[in-house]
Amino acid sequence: MASEKTKGYTAQTKFLIVSPYKIRPVANLIRRKPYNEAMSLLENMPQKGARLIKKTVKSAAYNALSVNKQLAEDMLYIKDIRIDDGPRMKRIWCRGRGRADMLLKRMSHITVIVDETGGTK
Repeated sequence: MASEKTKGYTAQTKFLIVSPYKIRPVANLIRRKPYNEAMSLLENMPQKGARLIKKTVKSAAYNALSVNKQLAEDMLYIKDIRIDDGPRMKRIWCRGRGRADMLLKRMSHITVIVDETGGTK
């Protein structure tokens, strides 16, 4: 539940197998933008991270709309979005002459906070 003094409505997506370094530039584009503008930006971006962030932003908006029935999508904006490191899956990468390298498959956690525009911006 969000009131005047809380941080907003949140949604999290964890353990996504994509590097945080690839998602952060996409997240920086939609930070502090209105919800409708952020969704249109994410729909037109070719990156895999844009699809993943779009699902999380949509979930946060639906959380806000289900808790507060007087809200509309036009009244929401992306207050904050965080892309955190997750655990790394370690795999063996075979090299020449019987050697091996470590291949790190990085994971990400996405946290989106959506809030009302009226008086909080």
